[in-house]
Amino acid sequence: MISENQLHITQYTVIPQNVKYGFLLSLALLFAALAFLFNTPQEIITGQITILTSPANLTTDYFALSNVGATLFNSALLTAHSIGIIRLTRAKVNGPIIAAVFTVAAFSFFGKNLYNSMPIVLGAFAYARVTEVPAEKSLLAALFGTALGPLVSEVTFNIGLPLPLGIFYGYLVGFVAGFILPPLAKHFVGFTKGFSVYNVGFTSGVVGTIFTSLLRSTGRDIEPVSILSSGNNLPFTIIFLSLFTLMLVWGLYLNSWTLNGYGALIKHSGQLSTDFLTTNGFSVTLINMALLGFVSTFYVLFHGGEINGPVIGGILTVVGFGAFGKHLRNVLPILIGVTLMGYLNGYDMSATSVVIAGLFGTTIAPIAGRYGTLIGILAGALHLSVVSNTGYLHGGINLYNNGFAGGFIAAIMIPLLEAIQYQQQKRRQLREPVDPAEEIRVEDR
Repeated sequence: MISENQLHITQYTVIPQNVKYGFLLSLALLFAALAFLFNTPQEIITGQITILTSPANLTTDYFALSNVGATLFNSALLTAHSIGIIRLTRAKVNGPIIAAVFTVAAFSFFGKNLYNSMPIVLGAFAYARVTEVPAEKSLLAALFGTALGPLVSEVTFNIGLPLPLGIFYGYLVGFVAGFILPPLAKHFVGFTKGFSVYNVGFTSGVVGTIFTSLLRSTGRDIEPVSILSSGNNLPFTIIFLSLFTLMLVWGLYLNSWTLNGYGALIKHSGQLSTDFLTTNGFSVTLINMALLGFVSTFYVLFHGGEINGPVIGGILTVVGFGAFGKHLRNVLPILIGVTLMGYLNGYDMSATSVVIAGLFGTTIAPIAGRYGTLIGILAGALHLSVVSNTGYLHGGINLYNNGFAGGFIAAIMIPLLEAIQYQQQKRRQLREPVDPAEEIRVEDR
């Protein structure tokens, strides 16, 4: 049987791996350079210490916690760290890896840092070692699994333990969380049928809920927070529109200044696992990522949102998954659905929590890609309602709260949509006329 991905493969020029690694590294270098335009080296160092030694539950905007330069440097550091891990496993850069690196870069603006990420990464690779599977099989779980970084920071700095004990237990729970993520993530793909592209986000939500429940049972209060900044729209609008313009121009250059192949790319539903680099090539993927960047940025500005740490995280995550399942045709219905539900229920559409619900809510973009625009709008509307109520379950220690909520939306909607589709196909078969002449058979001689 021919898969959907095989139907929409296009011919393209193969780009060397070094170029793809260079593309990812350039993101780290860009953020590192920008850091020193916003703050002095001393301010960046002081800010980094604050980031590394503070609780990081949702929603802790590192712009507000420290400063813009320290946050950019934190993102650059973790992006480079991720690239180093990928290099160590000798993995080839493909769509999932680009999505993972961009996601790490994104959440380094709010919640992730080198201290709270390391034990999760070590745990994921320890699982590969113990089960004797290749290290690259745990690579995505290691990178995406740093969603649980706030768990490490919470245990270390925020539950009243002496610092040495806090570090020990923080790293212990982080290691355990990282160790159990790879097998659980593999299992939960079936739960969502691959229609939520933040699969590790759903898995991390389940794991985070278990750990939060255990901590609460000991009398600790684990709650989401809201530490947000404002006033950075102008510089970051210029930065991101410039970045996405460069990506678009580079993609068009590599694609002979045409959009050839983009039509085939947007025919994919985006259901896991859809690697656009494999099916449609690096140049068209780069164009897709740039277009999603423009749409995401203008979505924020249209609603009057602040371009702060969490919102930047949302924009970069959408862009990263432009290599791995998201495109304009399946993203726009989700954004429309979130917007309509927000206006109907009187939400403040400029609030950061609502803006990022739209951006990160595109985790369920494959639903729109498979079942159409109207169903996608419905999915987006449902997502806004559900995501508003899931943060308490894990106390904000799962940074991918929208991936957690999106997993539930996919798990509920897909069986119903499949059942309806099956019944429609059966009715269509019943209505098809049959020529009576076709029923005539001859006797065997």
